[in-house]
Amino acid sequence: MGLSSLVYPGARHSRFEHALGCLHLMQKTISILRTKGIVICEEEAVGMQVAILLHDIGHGPFSHAMEHSIVEGVHHESLSLQFMLALNEEFDGALTLAITIFQNKYHRKFMNQLVSGQIDLDRMDYLKRDSFYTAATEGNINSERIITMFNVVDDQLVVEEKGMHSVEKFLIARRLMYWQVYLHKTSLVAELLLERVLVYARKLTKDRVILKTSNSLSYFLNTTNHEINSLDFLKRFALLDDYDIVSSLKEWQHHSNFVLSDLSSRILNRNLLKIRFQNTPFSNSQVEEKRATLSTLNVKDTAMDNYVFTGGISNQAYVPDIKAIMILTKSGEVNSLQEHSQLFFENSFSKLESKFYLCFAKPNF
Repeated sequence: MGLSSLVYPGARHSRFEHALGCLHLMQKTISILRTKGIVICEEEAVGMQVAILLHDIGHGPFSHAMEHSIVEGVHHESLSLQFMLALNEEFDGALTLAITIFQNKYHRKFMNQLVSGQIDLDRMDYLKRDSFYTAATEGNINSERIITMFNVVDDQLVVEEKGMHSVEKFLIARRLMYWQVYLHKTSLVAELLLERVLVYARKLTKDRVILKTSNSLSYFLNTTNHEINSLDFLKRFALLDDYDIVSSLKEWQHHSNFVLSDLSSRILNRNLLKIRFQNTPFSNSQVEEKRATLSTLNVKDTAMDNYVFTGGISNQAYVPDIKAIMILTKSGEVNSLQEHSQLFFENSFSKLESKFYLCFAKPNF
């Protein structure tokens, strides 16, 4: 949930609970599919459960907020795979099938679709879980009903026609949860600041400035070119958690470097930057106007980018061209969801929605 607890105080659940929830849903799904005559041997069942249990193990502190600031240019799924490969060696190949399913290389494609698809068990768990802990009822989906309506045709995951409206509710919930919770303006600007603190701390470390932090985080601040498939890297990454970041911020808020101190204290004391949204990119003149209001601030132009910056966010509830959700009709035909659902009239529901933001410090600073 990143820094969503700044907005929703109850949103302090961890990815560990999420992983266990996903495992529970996979066990339920396997049981239901078996009652419908879908043959899943015990080895496959274990592989499916291990794949969903470990699918998010590559996430670092504060979830997606830190994805590219601690280890540059590396997606959490790549790290998850490296952890699974390392565990596979430790357990003498016991995870081989789980890894094959996770990579979508197993011939029975429905198994990967349950782990990583447009109506997978990952999304089903986090929507219901996050809705509960944030009290954002828009995300409260009927996962029990959807799983009951799962079936398999030609080794592809399908949803029986009776469950189509539950699927529609699932897609609507995901769309609303992104705008209302995951991309909420306050948690968004806090996460953007957190990214910048880590990037700036790495720059200072490179310039031989001594920063008080944990040994685990210090390793990542001091090196940029990581061998993510090395056991040493994985062990160090596994030691990182939210506490490393928060304790570092508490130390850095007293540092002599003004920018590091100020940005750290802003996050800790919730004195965040302002953020404005619009449907088109912000112009250079709009950015320069905000920078001019902070001209008295005694920081270099490069550091000013931490106080005035722009970017964009997007939300697409359903991507029909990628792992489309398939509906099994009462007559036995299999068609895509968009052929049945009124949500996709004129493709309005599957359209990519984008917003652009401008973050800036208040002039009185």
